[in-house]
Amino acid sequence: MEEITKTFGLEWPKFIAQCLIFFFVYKVLEKKAFGPIQAMLLTRRERIAEGEANLEKIKKDLAAAETTSQGIVDKANADATRLVAEAKTSAAALSEAERQKASTEAAQIIAKGREATEAEKKSQLTALKQEFGRLVVDATSKVSGKVLSDSDQERINQETAKQVAL
Repeated sequence: MEEITKTFGLEWPKFIAQCLIFFFVYKVLEKKAFGPIQAMLLTRRERIAEGEANLEKIKKDLAAAETTSQGIVDKANADATRLVAEAKTSAAALSEAERQKASTEAAQIIAKGREATEAEKKSQLTALKQEFGRLVVDATSKVSGKVLSDSDQERINQETAKQVAL
């Protein structure tokens, strides 16, 4: 062993001092450097594990949300289809009701037009009879050469109106 110590230049007091210094430096580094670094690494590992667990939870929640949203979309589509069908039915019924109403109004307008035409016809006929009576009275007075009294004029007008009405 002495040969080895001489070959390598090992001196025991220096070796022991170096070992003590190494041990002291190691303990200081362990306390001041390695400990906080190891704690930080442990914290980081825990956070990564939590992140992975949260990721799995988020994936499950996302799958559940997609299933739920698909169900909601399907229900909304069914409701929309039903509402469109109801709207078409309602529109058809409303259209039919409006058509009936328009037909009724058109019939009423036609009836009122006919009544107005009849009233106008009667009015014109009355005016024509009066004018015809006046003309007959004028012609009679010119032919007879005499001035007719009011009663004569009335009698002639009535006879003329009866004959024109037939």
